[in-house]
Amino acid sequence: MEASRRSLRGLLIHTSLWAVVTATMASAAAHSAPAPEQRGAAATTTARYSVVRGWPAVPEGEVLGWVVSGVGVDSRGDVFVLHRAGREWPSSGPIDLRPIPRATVLVFEGSTGRLRTSWGADRFAMPHGLTVDGEDNVWITDVGLQQVYKFSRDGRLLLTVGERGVAGTDGTHFDQPTKVAVTPDGSFYVSDGYRNSRVVKFAPDGRYLFQWGSKGSGPGQFDVPHGISLDARGRVYVADRTNARVQVFDGDGHYVSEWKGGELGRPFDVALAADGTAFVADGGDMRNDPPDRSAVVVVGPDGSVAGRFGTFGVYDGQLYRAHDLAVSKDGSVYVGDANGRVQKFVPDHR
Repeated sequence: MEASRRSLRGLLIHTSLWAVVTATMASAAAHSAPAPEQRGAAATTTARYSVVRGWPAVPEGEVLGWVVSGVGVDSRGDVFVLHRAGREWPSSGPIDLRPIPRATVLVFEGSTGRLRTSWGADRFAMPHGLTVDGEDNVWITDVGLQQVYKFSRDGRLLLTVGERGVAGTDGTHFDQPTKVAVTPDGSFYVSDGYRNSRVVKFAPDGRYLFQWGSKGSGPGQFDVPHGISLDARGRVYVADRTNARVQVFDGDGHYVSEWKGGELGRPFDVALAADGTAFVADGGDMRNDPPDRSAVVVVGPDGSVAGRFGTFGVYDGQLYRAHDLAVSKDGSVYVGDANGRVQKFVPDHR
């Protein structure tokens, strides 16, 4: 999963080496065949999106934790950023279940990047996914506490599903749930997750309705369902990370199709714009050393790849390991990265 973070941290600390890294990546691309997940990627059209430099304006003294694991946008255009505030996924042994003392949710003004507020201190152990629903409620999963939470936009707890710290496979337990997708009527789907390999649907009050999926690579099976989203027709899109695909289902969990191939990469998350365009976070293959890749893949309503933007790296406009993303009404795309930052990309209309 994310146990390689300690070795990755060492790579990023020595930022002066990245000029050498860039050269190494270019040389490797020129002299070696791409990995299976990368085949065809070189031929993909580069999507026209530009990074907004200096966004967000993180206040002095505030540092985003090593993993920005979740990001969402509300109806006002405010951006909710979920980070772990220094908590690390252990390389071995159990997850630390002590509450993280720092605020884990930072709310930025989308247009300026100014920090509006923060909340979530002493609440989470290993926060993972964040979703903002149509009523501006904020849904967060915690893979350590084995729970799903619904909050008001100002951080007031409205609903908790799952038993704190207890894993399970029934309708009242999770095993490392990753993300939530919410329907207009308030019912919601949970991708569950690192260990259960299923999707579960609940009523608006948290009552279990049904589930589908099992461990595997066939249609309707999962191997780390890591992200989940809905389109305007109610279809369910699941980023099936280890299987390197996005699976599409109807609202009752019936398999419709899948997206898979070198151009798509390894999906960590998927987000749908109002016009049906999908944005997929290709988190790469989690190698400890370059060359690897990470990018945002733009997919049309018919499932065809329209382009990619972002390249592997740690500079502006580059992505080390795209973990989560969200698209706003104005077309801006916000990407949470595993190297402790969030970036804003805007369509280039030139």
